[in-house]
Amino acid sequence: MAVLWLFLACGIVVVLQGLVLGKYSLRKLNYDRHFSTRTCHAGDSIEMVEVIENNRRVPIPWLRLEAMLPASLGFKRSKETWVSEGDIYQNHTSFFSLPARTRITRTHQIHCRGRGIFRMDTATMTGSDLFALYTPSLQVMLSKRLVVYPSLLNDGDLPSSWKTWQGELAVRRWIVEDPFLFTGVRSYAPGDAMNRIHWKASARSGELQVHQHGYSADPKAMILLNIEVTEQMWNVVTKPEIVEEALSYAATCAAALIHQGMAAGFASNAYLSPHADARLTRLAPDYGLPHLGDLLEAMAAVEMKVCRPFHEQLRLEAAAEAAETIDYLLVTPHISPAIREAAQQLELKGHRVSVVDLNAGLKEAEA
Repeated sequence: MAVLWLFLACGIVVVLQGLVLGKYSLRKLNYDRHFSTRTCHAGDSIEMVEVIENNRRVPIPWLRLEAMLPASLGFKRSKETWVSEGDIYQNHTSFFSLPARTRITRTHQIHCRGRGIFRMDTATMTGSDLFALYTPSLQVMLSKRLVVYPSLLNDGDLPSSWKTWQGELAVRRWIVEDPFLFTGVRSYAPGDAMNRIHWKASARSGELQVHQHGYSADPKAMILLNIEVTEQMWNVVTKPEIVEEALSYAATCAAALIHQGMAAGFASNAYLSPHADARLTRLAPDYGLPHLGDLLEAMAAVEMKVCRPFHEQLRLEAAAEAAETIDYLLVTPHISPAIREAAQQLELKGHRVSVVDLNAGLKEAEA
């Protein structure tokens, strides 16, 4: 009989501790998570800070915290954290105890292995008493966003074609023609656009004459990225490492132009991340560090999936009404006859078109 009473007493104690420690363990539990920065470049190391606060007068014997995070973020391993990695996401699970009236801060070291726009909206907490009699769960809404820009390259890592183009653009900064400033007429020269012909002056002189423009110190550059690594490729990119290298080149070029006080824009023939703002689809040339942030975010949002063929992207640019000459820089792994023809259409509109030799850049980097 004594043994029966003993078991009954133990059962009552177990139930009571479950009610006190487990059933309402998450009632006054607060959790927050933030990063040491909202933006960084691929290859950077940042910190993720977690703050867990138990406002109850009793401890939480067991607390399990789970979060689904992007696989591109490399976390430093710890004794209390288990990581199950996949190709796209990784599941982080940690177990620990939380004393009463306690607030703890945990800092995780993260290595950003790849670019992208990452949303980490939720975390799941599961409490428990000593004997796991009650295991309530709570999903916490966080709505955290991290933007990892493409990595920037050193000057020595850039191919000679990039350096030549940037140098020419810097020189033309002081001699670029202003389409709104007319200073007279001159004889037609090969390469002049048809819309520059002055028909009345041509009729009077008996030979073709074109408008003579003045010059301004305001060149504008537009970087166009092609993610089609071959002419036969469609839909999903087959060699993403080539596109990643091209994005690093484009980001380095855009940063250099903005820091030199020139205007830069960006567009690509890729789908953008669903977490990206729709206005990032095409960014017209503009100035300043805030605009540079938009350019880098647009590059971070590029997905490895083709939205339209690159030659169609060029034709859209040629069809757009532009009040001034734009220096187009085509970042493309290949040049097909269709791309070459579309680039000529841009030149006929009076724009300048330059092409980056990615293959040469890769060979230089390997050497």
